[in-house]
Amino acid sequence: MIERRKTRAVYVGNVKIGDDAPIVVQSMTDTKTHDIESTLNQINRLYEAGCEIIRVAVPREEDALALPEIVKNSPIPVIADIHFSPRIAFLSLESGIHGIRLNPGNINDEGKIREILQECKRKNIAVRIGVNSGSLEQRLLDKYGYPSAQALVESALNWSEFFEKVGFTNFKVSIKGSDVLENVEANRIFASKTDIPLHIGITEAGPSGKGTVKSAVGIGILLYMGIGDTVRVSLTAPPEEEIKVAYDILASLGLRRRGIEIISCPTCGRIEVDLPKVVKEVEEKLKDVKLPIKVAIMGCVVNAIGEAKEADIGLACGYKSAILFKEGNPIKRVSEEEMIDELLKEIKQMEGGVG
Repeated sequence: MIERRKTRAVYVGNVKIGDDAPIVVQSMTDTKTHDIESTLNQINRLYEAGCEIIRVAVPREEDALALPEIVKNSPIPVIADIHFSPRIAFLSLESGIHGIRLNPGNINDEGKIREILQECKRKNIAVRIGVNSGSLEQRLLDKYGYPSAQALVESALNWSEFFEKVGFTNFKVSIKGSDVLENVEANRIFASKTDIPLHIGITEAGPSGKGTVKSAVGIGILLYMGIGDTVRVSLTAPPEEEIKVAYDILASLGLRRRGIEIISCPTCGRIEVDLPKVVKEVEEKLKDVKLPIKVAIMGCVVNAIGEAKEADIGLACGYKSAILFKEGNPIKRVSEEEMIDELLKEIKQMEGGVG
């Protein structure tokens, strides 16, 4: 059982982050924000996939002007991602957004940030301090020589103290870099010094394959340490993939479950069925099922049910047939031709509250 770090609560719209809230899964659109129709279509797809907060890029005035319509029609809270321009930040704050991300590496005018925070407090808008290894303040780069864990923590602590000094507390912090170990160390140090909620992730993790591995390692270590109140998996891939990977990471640590989790054995010489093909077909046919259950697809009958006894339902495949089992108990033998259909039929019954 993982004991999560105790943090104070922050609200992004109606979504609670920190304290006793479940770890919140979020992502970021890759559309041009001023293309309202495309942006909303993607937000709705991400919402269906399980996204709970969405961030949109606001690099230009036309993007900020599109925010009111996006916020009005989004099924989840919207965060405006701001870099470089206080003017765009102020314009975004007039849109009804639920949160704003500020990067102290490129907006570090204390006077302007103070004004932004005053407006956020007046409108009950949450803020994320987004410290990033790729845009760390120059003075810290000069001091440490590179974006080390200590440099990232110093930036995050300095800005957190500034926010609190001006009376603003509805904020969370993210400390991100593409180096997994520096990232983990920076978040560990920061978490040991404050009760501020942390948004965690490995930035610039890369394409689906390697990016998923880096994210799973870095995010997984932090979550196992009890660190992390909201998470984004950053992949060079459609953002829907980010949501799936995030839930897979959370489920593997017993922190949250959403949808089907497939348990399948590695291939070996005992297998009498095309296991990768069967698993792929089952995964595809169950991709829209939101019921949080574990489905086992085992390649042979040797210890199969025993090895997958934690599964809610599964198949132990053999020569031209399979044993359909539920909660570790065999239900019936089915032919190879009908085994997937029989499995799906049973899951549909479970989804409807039967069985």
